[in-house]
Amino acid sequence: MKPHAPAEKRADDDAGIGVEVDSARHPAHIHLPPYETIALVLQGGGALGAYQAGVYEGLDEAGIAPNWISGISIGALNTAIIAGNAPAKRVERLREFWETICRPAYWPSVAAPLEQMLFDMNEMVRKGFTALQAAGALMQGQHGFFTPRMPTPLPWVPGDPAAASWYDTSHLKTTLERLCDFDRINAREVRVSVGAVNVGTGNFAYFDNTRMKLRPEHFIASGALPPGFAAVEIDGEHYWDGGVVSNTPLYEVMRSTPRKDTLAFQVDLWSARGPVPDNIAEVASRVKDIQYSSRTRLVTDMMQRSQRFRNVLREVLEKVPADVRENDPWCQVAEDLACGRRYNVLHLIYQQQKYEAHYKDYQFGVSTMREHWAAGLKDIRETLGHRDWLDMPDNDAGFVTHDIHRTRRNAETMKASSGLLQSESVAQEPHGAAALEAAEPSGAKRKRRA
Repeated sequence: MKPHAPAEKRADDDAGIGVEVDSARHPAHIHLPPYETIALVLQGGGALGAYQAGVYEGLDEAGIAPNWISGISIGALNTAIIAGNAPAKRVERLREFWETICRPAYWPSVAAPLEQMLFDMNEMVRKGFTALQAAGALMQGQHGFFTPRMPTPLPWVPGDPAAASWYDTSHLKTTLERLCDFDRINAREVRVSVGAVNVGTGNFAYFDNTRMKLRPEHFIASGALPPGFAAVEIDGEHYWDGGVVSNTPLYEVMRSTPRKDTLAFQVDLWSARGPVPDNIAEVASRVKDIQYSSRTRLVTDMMQRSQRFRNVLREVLEKVPADVRENDPWCQVAEDLACGRRYNVLHLIYQQQKYEAHYKDYQFGVSTMREHWAAGLKDIRETLGHRDWLDMPDNDAGFVTHDIHRTRRNAETMKASSGLLQSESVAQEPHGAAALEAAEPSGAKRKRRA
């Protein structure tokens, strides 16, 4: 069993969580085409959300400032931290937030050097250690986030809907109020949308600072995943985690009107792709991946087709005489439906590590969080290295997507195919005496045979 290789370089612990980073130099600020909307779209996924913090750090160092942030569950909490702080403070506050919630609620934390040593030993030790950390989260909760209800509620005994859960999240409100400026959020410097589901109606709802004043409760509701966390009451209605219905807010950004040229960074924490499990523990993990990946590919495919239809409709309308377009009511309806705007979605998806299991979304260990953060930073740096991916799509395309993981898979497939062809070529080459004979000039062969 091979030991797990530690990172090349680790940031100074005084900077916060001591996030793992690679040795690559920080990229220079990037000049973007004139997109009207630059959206950061954050999926739910509990402890995996540190990956999104790493992605945001990479955007920040590249000088890319989203003007619309939309999130669900942990994505909503990251949204609150980002939008609720001045740009120069956002990464620092994200570090403080993740450092806070990755500490045990009551028990003392494992000494940092010991935790990192256990984390870096080998896959078996790492898997056992992270499983214990996940069990600790279930037993005692996480600092500044959630704690078990005492006494433990009896499942069949009726009571207050706000207490119908295994854990109490009142500490999360204190954490958000400490780290976020809600006046800044409601000043609308950045558009903010967080998704939740109405428990009474079953309908999905978005809390948006362009339509209402947002409070900590809106963000907590977006992350109130039952039965662990209780529904949150807002204006007489009760809300659960948006992931109960849909775990990605991409569709909300794409369908917004009036339509605008949009660059969207879609940051997912669950991958729809994965190996077929061969044991029950892996089955549970794979089911979560499929459930919470929330058909992101279906949404992008649907939006791509819809955008193409709008572009075709616009081109058809251009062939209609101007006086008919102005006076015909059906042409006016078509004008509203037609769209010449362009959409570019850059997709980043956290890739599960071998040691992670079905508890990965509530395994809040500091070392694991550092690895998630570093993975997000690495992926966004690599994504931004493809400068042509940031170009405005042409009018014929209308909607394009790019995925660094798909690019890596294609490169690996090509490399494997190239290696196979090379192996076949070597296998077909003559060997031994046959090779020597094949290499001789034909005249020499005839002379030797004579």
